Amino acid sequence: MRPLQKQIIDELKVLPEIDPEKEIRRSVDFIKAYLLKYPFFKSIVLGISGGQDSTLCGTLCQKAISELREETGNSDYKFIAVRLPYGDQADEQDAMDAIEFMKADKTVRVNIKPSSDAMMEAVEANGLTVSDFNKGNIKARERMIAQYAIAGSENGAVAGTDHAAEAVTGFYTKYGDGGADICPLWRLDKRQGREMLKLLGAPEHLYLKTPTADLEEDRPALPDEAALGVTYKDIDDYLEGREVEEKAAETIEGWYLKTQHKRHMPINVYDEFWK
Repeated sequence: MRPLQKQIIDELKVLPEIDPEKEIRRSVDFIKAYLLKYPFFKSIVLGISGGQDSTLCGTLCQKAISELREETGNSDYKFIAVRLPYGDQADEQDAMDAIEFMKADKTVRVNIKPSSDAMMEAVEANGLTVSDFNKGNIKARERMIAQYAIAGSENGAVAGTDHAAEAVTGFYTKYGDGGADICPLWRLDKRQGREMLKLLGAPEHLYLKTPTADLEEDRPALPDEAALGVTYKDIDDYLEGREVEEKAAETIEGWYLKTQHKRHMPINVYDEFWK
């Protein structure tokens, strides 16, 4: 095993193989424990895109909330699935299929186009140019603003979909979809998430859907693997301690090294961030 590979696996706590049933229970119990530890939270809020990650995370959140209601007798607990389209989105049906599958207690829809466009206009009024890539990050951050606004109204905590295959590459927006209170999928890779969704009985088209951040208008629905230059199969193999081709390993490690700042809280003078 490559030296950096072992370091990454240890840091992200990825298991070489999982028992899907055990990991489902582990995540559900984690969500329940968090809400019981902080009783001012009575809901979980999660943005639903219709892809594998949000489908899995939402299903686990709804399961945890349902169990809490039954175990405590407190009907205030609820799971809130949030649709956050930028205008009209091509994968709207997938998102609604995911919400129907997880049987979300409540669905809220917030169109982030007006707020995203207003922010870009306000910035560009200073003679600055907002690139298409930067605009994508603004969209992601507007989505997180909406989720926290809903959480603030509903005594809620915001769940994030960050997992090991995403964390190792830094393939998320800092303080956008990378911002959350709890991350029930953290430690899992893509392959392991699919195993859990299969066991949960999710529709195949949701967990076999080509992963895409879909933030850039110049490259709509760009597959994650095309943006990263490496397949999720190679990323999963790498995280599970298997051998991968040298080029794939170098690409994964390159992403890991240049995105370290994303996996760190805001840096202060006591942080040895250069090491």
